Amino acid sequence: MLYFSKLRIVFITIFSLLFILIASSNLFKFDDSFFEKKINLGLDLQGGSYLLLEIDNEPVIEQKLQNLTTTFRNFFKDKGIKLNNIKIDNQNIFFNVTEENKQKVIDIFQDENSDINPYYPRFKSHQLEIEDLGFNLKINFSRQGLINLKTSSQDQAIEIVRRRVDEVGTNEPNILKRGNSRILVELPGLDDPKRIKSLLGKTANLTFRFVTQNDEDRFGVEKLEYEDGSPSVNVSKRIIISGENLLDAQPKMDTQNNQTIVSFTLDRVGAKRFGKATSTGIGKQLAIVLDGKIISAPVVRDTIASGAGQISGGFTFQSATDLALLLRSGALPAPLEIIEERTVGPDLGQDSINAGMIALAIGFLLVIIFMFIKYRFFGLITNVTLIINLFILLGILTLFEATLTLPGIAGIILTVGMAVDANVLIFERIKEELKDETNNILAFDGGYTKSRTAIIDANITTLLAAVILFFMGSGPVKGFAVTLGVGIFTTLFSVYFIARLFTSLYVAKNKNNGKLI
Repeated sequence: MLYFSKLRIVFITIFSLLFILIASSNLFKFDDSFFEKKINLGLDLQGGSYLLLEIDNEPVIEQKLQNLTTTFRNFFKDKGIKLNNIKIDNQNIFFNVTEENKQKVIDIFQDENSDINPYYPRFKSHQLEIEDLGFNLKINFSRQGLINLKTSSQDQAIEIVRRRVDEVGTNEPNILKRGNSRILVELPGLDDPKRIKSLLGKTANLTFRFVTQNDEDRFGVEKLEYEDGSPSVNVSKRIIISGENLLDAQPKMDTQNNQTIVSFTLDRVGAKRFGKATSTGIGKQLAIVLDGKIISAPVVRDTIASGAGQISGGFTFQSATDLALLLRSGALPAPLEIIEERTVGPDLGQDSINAGMIALAIGFLLVIIFMFIKYRFFGLITNVTLIINLFILLGILTLFEATLTLPGIAGIILTVGMAVDANVLIFERIKEELKDETNNILAFDGGYTKSRTAIIDANITTLLAAVILFFMGSGPVKGFAVTLGVGIFTTLFSVYFIARLFTSLYVAKNKNNGKLI
């Protein structure tokens, strides 16, 4: 048990030195890119913004119902069934059919293999429910259908929020689900919370539509205001292209007019539609509408068949950059409302770091003093091992660029305690062995062997708790679980490899000097 081959000694030495070197990259700057990795600080340590967003699903439901009315009309038309007086009221679709077709329609909706009403075998539920009201048939979302719609909307919103946050360049953002209608956003180190709030609060629904001079249009007309407050104008409801057709958007400087613009590139379908619309609409105003307001409405002078264009509107470079970012990331499926906001200042974060470091230093110092008084030279071995253990732990966290939070520091402190506990168990067991064994090597060997089961069992139970915290918790709780979990492995390595190596070398040299502990 105490014997170490030369190969094992070399491995332990190289492994320890490697992670010590990696951990030191948090204190020193290296030219090598491999050692540029650092531990990221969480929101509570470096400051930043905490936002809780709520999705307004009403527009999503309304839009889905609008799409369904068109789908139903076309589907039943192909089957020779006409839907009459179809309308939407209070998140319900109403229509009527002839008496002879009513049961056919109901059967189609209730069929588990229905083409227009998906069935969820797991929940034994359709997406839509149908109800016979006598004169009318009523269609609405089932409970499970509504949950699935909200979940899908939430997943899409999270993806778009993540794109927008990543474009800003925030370090290690934390974006999580909360229920099926809320999103938690943690942005460590964010120095401009107003900008990110502005970006997340915009739906970024972009459409290109023609301005019309009268109220008559076969697609319908709506009156829209300009973003700069100019008088409202009539705009056709016919959408020529939307944000879905954008491939790219970038802020640029128009040298001719000396103003900032947003240039955009369309996909193949969008370019074809845009080219056709501009060829037939020469002389008309083309309104560029963002979230229900007109950004600009230039007059079409010529056919634009290249699939590239530009948006002007008196932008500053910052506002043009933000608009391009919004267009690139895509439109949110529904508006987001900030229902809770917290800001942690960098000073408070630094105070947390200082408090955590002081707690770690005091705890570590008391442990060192106690171990030295209690076990003398072996206490010194334990203390050296603890320092190496901490560096290996920090090295692993650095290698994976983990995010360190205040609970994470608590996990590191707990690791120190667990490492000390393991050494105490070993040394006390060795004392018991020395009562009946005069051979120091056999006594130390027996102490390490017989205490192993208790130490491993204690660490495994702690590891199980850390795993549960990691998968069930979020944010800082996960940070605690990560440092604790990694600390368990580094503790076992330091106790049974590093500390045992130092102990074996000392015992082998002083095996005939009476009781060593």
